Amino acid sequence: MILIADSGGTKTDWALLHSPYPQYWNVITSFQTQGINPIHQSMDAIGQIIGQEVVSQLSTFSRAALVNSKALEMPLMSQIGVIFYGSGCTPVHIPGVKQMLGQYFRLEGIEVYSDLTAAARALCQHEPGIACILGTGANSCLYDGKDIVQNTPALGYVLGDEGSGAVLGRLFFNAIFKNPQLAAVRDNYLAEHKLTQADIINKVYREPLANRFLASTSLYISQHLDNPILRDLVVQNFRQFFRANIVPYQRKDLPVHFIGSMAHHYSTLLAEAAEAEGFLLGNIMKSPMEGLITYHSK
Repeated sequence: MILIADSGGTKTDWALLHSPYPQYWNVITSFQTQGINPIHQSMDAIGQIIGQEVVSQLSTFSRAALVNSKALEMPLMSQIGVIFYGSGCTPVHIPGVKQMLGQYFRLEGIEVYSDLTAAARALCQHEPGIACILGTGANSCLYDGKDIVQNTPALGYVLGDEGSGAVLGRLFFNAIFKNPQLAAVRDNYLAEHKLTQADIINKVYREPLANRFLASTSLYISQHLDNPILRDLVVQNFRQFFRANIVPYQRKDLPVHFIGSMAHHYSTLLAEAAEAEGFLLGNIMKSPMEGLITYHSK
């Protein structure tokens, strides 16, 4: 059995694949846990997520499978191979994530890759293209159908991550507190979320996982796109993503594919931004999991 994981800044999708005979794989269970990111979380915190959430989910499934199906027997955790794709899984952090997974699963069967590799494989399969992530964070790469051959550094939501939910949140807070035309939006948002300006400053500068808090504003923004200023914030955020991250590849001949909640929920505005910047919009997926299952099943 193979357990595939796709981990973003907010959540992790897991799918357990079983191969009853060679060259055929089917998903026998899937579930979600909180996000895993070795840049923003300690190895102890990651270990707790794996032990308390992942192993618990698999153990629950194992018991149910043994009770309900004599034909399906769940192996021990140590017999499950893991293919983990995650944000923050840089070459520096991959060994730590692999070691932590190895405490619960078969170490020699564990592979760890970046979320960018997940996006490239899910979106492009074995064809060349530009693969992008637009969710809580943002990233992109030039993919030749086999390997990532070029990557514009994302730099995180403080220095980069243009197009992401975190950056949209930063733009949103800047606008509602500095633009008098958005005074009503500011008051409505603060009342609806029971926050003050001081609360927001505290959450962004002093509390952990500020990127998730910033990205959480996307839901509110998506419900108020009738406001032209908020709509323009989204479009300009996407246009800046193309300018800063996609232009350096100098490959306007290739389609630009996207994965992530920002791309999925704002697909119309993303298409508008792509056209304005002269790029061909390709596939848009909310999650790479379906594409990853296809990729690994082959």
